[in-house]
Amino acid sequence: MADTASTAAPARRRILHAGSLGMIVGGLLALVGSLLPWVITPFGSLSGTAGPGLWTLSAGFIAVAGALLPYRKVAIAHALLPGLAVAVIIGWQAARLIYLSSTTDSWGQLMPGIGMVMVAGAAVVLLRTAIRLISIR
Repeated sequence: MADTASTAAPARRRILHAGSLGMIVGGLLALVGSLLPWVITPFGSLSGTAGPGLWTLSAGFIAVAGALLPYRKVAIAHALLPGLAVAVIIGWQAARLIYLSSTTDSWGQLMPGIGMVMVAGAAVVLLRTAIRLISIR
C-alpha cells in the first residue's frame, strides 16, 4: 500500500491578491458609470460614451484585468494607472462643466449625471486600493 501522507500536493499559486476586491469594485464602478448619463441638462441627458466615457470604460477593463493577475507589481500598476487616468478625466469634465456654466450664466442647468459620479467613485476606490497595495509588504 502506498503511503498517502508522504505525497505532498504541489503548492498552488493564488490568483486573487489583497487588492483584488477593491480593483473589481472600482473597475465595475468605472464600467457601469461609463455607460450611464454624464451630464444632465434641461433638454435631456448626455451620455458619457460619446467621448471620455470610452476612455473610462477602457480603464475599468484594465482595473478588472489587474484584479485577476497574481503579481503584486502588475496589480499596483493596474490599480494606479487607471485610477489616475480616470481622476484626471473626471477633473477635466468637472472643470468643463463649471466653465460652460460660467460662460453661459446658466448655473444649475448643467449638472453632473450619475455616470460621472460613479466614475469619480471608481477613481477613489482604485487609488485607495493602489495605496493599500503599495503599503503592504
